[in-house]
Amino acid sequence: MMAFGRRALRGTVALAVAVTTLAACSNQASESGGGGEQAGGDQTLVVYTNSNSDGRGEWVTEKAAEAGFDIEIVGLGGADLTNRIIAEVNNPVGDVVYGLNTMFFEQLKAEQAITAHEPSWAGEVPQDAGDPVDGAYWPLVDQAILTVYDSATTTDAPTDVAQLWTDPAFAGRYEVNTSLGQATPQLVLAGLLAPYAGPDGEVSDEGWAAVQAYYANGSPAVEGTDLYARFERGEVAYGVTPSGGVIARDEQYGTETAVVPASAGVPFVTEQVGVIAGTDSEQRAKEFIDWLGSAEVQGEFATEFNSMPVNEVAAEQANPEVVELVGSVQRADIDYALVREHIGEWVERVELEYLP
Repeated sequence: MMAFGRRALRGTVALAVAVTTLAACSNQASESGGGGEQAGGDQTLVVYTNSNSDGRGEWVTEKAAEAGFDIEIVGLGGADLTNRIIAEVNNPVGDVVYGLNTMFFEQLKAEQAITAHEPSWAGEVPQDAGDPVDGAYWPLVDQAILTVYDSATTTDAPTDVAQLWTDPAFAGRYEVNTSLGQATPQLVLAGLLAPYAGPDGEVSDEGWAAVQAYYANGSPAVEGTDLYARFERGEVAYGVTPSGGVIARDEQYGTETAVVPASAGVPFVTEQVGVIAGTDSEQRAKEFIDWLGSAEVQGEFATEFNSMPVNEVAAEQANPEVVELVGSVQRADIDYALVREHIGEWVERVELEYLP
């Protein structure tokens, strides 16, 4: 894929995006098991991600510095980050983007906002988990989007997740995230609409009725308040969370997380990584990706954050509880190419007609 214009003065950009700069040491990437070419040079890479919460961004920044990479993390919600990269396509600010799901990376690819790179670890991941056609993006982490509850305090769980918004007994007892500029709420919406969407993206009246009921009967998420904190306070009994955060939440809050069954399956997120087209530091960006997605780094990340690596070598280091959790749920049949084309109009309708 072609690259676009050169980036504006980096010092000005760093101030504009208000990111934190952490100094890196001058080790080589090979010294931290990253594979690929030697890390070197003094370029500061601007790394866009929506996967920097719960200490993840700080961990990547610190480990990257040990491997010789000086990076600036810029964190935004998935949809907002995607729109930002597309808006900057003729004057790119970032060098690397990771954490966005396949749907968002397909948008970036369609807008020629990312450029192909075959990382050193390409042979360690299933080819169809990323972009098997052009190699524009490559997979890092798998996460299931789960509806959960604390089985220690909630004993009347529904037999299927749809009961939450169809059975009056659950009205107001489940959290709904109305921030549709973020990746997870968009995936939840896609999961709700997928069974009702035709090949042209037209959603049936039954589908929109389900969406209306879902938002009308839920308790809106409280900005800055963790779902499990709301469990603890008795504000809600059910809510949506990525599988990667379950074990840490149970340790923090003393909960015993259980999953509400979903007969139609649950959305899965495959977090991807790619080089932003037009970067002045393309080679350095590729070296960083070789390091970030390596079996050693992904294995350490899995151990630290209970993630499920796509890298088959790194997956051997994954927490067995995480492996069991991810393997216990069925993947929803979602046409993500169709979702990519129509998610904008779906979100617009929801925001105009169904949100409080």
